[in-house]
Amino acid sequence: MTTTIPSVPRIEALDALRGFALGGIFAVNIAIMANPAGFAEGPVRSFEEIFLHNRFYVLFSFLFGYSLTLQFRSAERDGANATARTVRRLLALLAIGLLHTVFLFTGDVLFGYGLIGLALLALRGLGPRSALRLAGVLYGACLLLFVALTVARMTQSPADAAQTATDNAAALDAVRAGWGEAVAYRWSDWVGRLGPTVAFGTLNVLPLFLVGLAAGKVRLFEDPARYLPYLPGVQAIGFGLGLPLSILPVLLHIPHTEALGYVSGPLLAGAYGATFLRIIHARPVVSEVFAPAGRISATVYLSQSLIAALAFTGYGFAQAGRWSDGAVLAFAAAVFVLQLVVARWYTGRFRYGPVEWVLRVATYGGTARMREHARATVSGPA
Repeated sequence: MTTTIPSVPRIEALDALRGFALGGIFAVNIAIMANPAGFAEGPVRSFEEIFLHNRFYVLFSFLFGYSLTLQFRSAERDGANATARTVRRLLALLAIGLLHTVFLFTGDVLFGYGLIGLALLALRGLGPRSALRLAGVLYGACLLLFVALTVARMTQSPADAAQTATDNAAALDAVRAGWGEAVAYRWSDWVGRLGPTVAFGTLNVLPLFLVGLAAGKVRLFEDPARYLPYLPGVQAIGFGLGLPLSILPVLLHIPHTEALGYVSGPLLAGAYGATFLRIIHARPVVSEVFAPAGRISATVYLSQSLIAALAFTGYGFAQAGRWSDGAVLAFAAAVFVLQLVVARWYTGRFRYGPVEWVLRVATYGGTARMREHARATVSGPA
């Protein structure tokens, strides 16, 4: 007799939102994948700053917090230890994220998600309102921190700017080089940023996880009738406040407005999410396009880095710093469209992506029974 693992049914809207967020994340990440200095001053950078930067990781982080509540419920239905399962999954994310950082992309989020996820696990007993209050306190502290950093940057000397340019040139040389030089650069960069990354994750990402946790605890997305009436209001507030806060600093060339991005980011992320949800409920075919990528999001995310590494680093064609910013953004769009097509084909035949299979084995403890089950579901038709 074949043993199956009970699970909480997938929520199509969450998968579609996750797939949508992956496209935006890649459009932001591609800037430093193609050149460690990012996009140069110009129309492409302005477009990124207004519409993309600090938007899609907000959605993705919210969805991570929500998904954790689904994993807790799945463990409860199985009569399993939810804490042990979640710790194993988060430790696997830490390991995958560290490998991703060192070998492919210094802007990895999986390591941070695994680490900050452990903090969320410790806070999972909070009720929805308490989770939202704590999220507000932490995010407020994050804004204060970025105001302080902005003030500090306003006093940056010409020597500091020159050092930044030197560091960017050295990073460009490293990523164009072979495996050894690139890995050494990424490791050094990761070690140097580890402290700030943990601080940023605690003050900025953990609040987003907590909002997702609160939404998951009230099962917000399991009945569209509960959230659809509120979406126009979310759009009005998000676009009405978020867009001016994004557009004016760019159009008026106001320097050192990073802190504003952490105000406009969640506002526009909410507006984007609300707009997307209204679209997929009005046009279900759109959900069918994005949801497959969302179901294998870790595989899609890591494959983006692999494709970019082959294009821009010394592992492949070493094109870093050699393309126009418009060409880089167009490349990201073309790759993501191809990923949507491949993900739809793949999920029509297999239940889990390769990375999801690894995470599933880790989550269920790697027992022989789970290995057999996971191998069957990833290697056979769904």
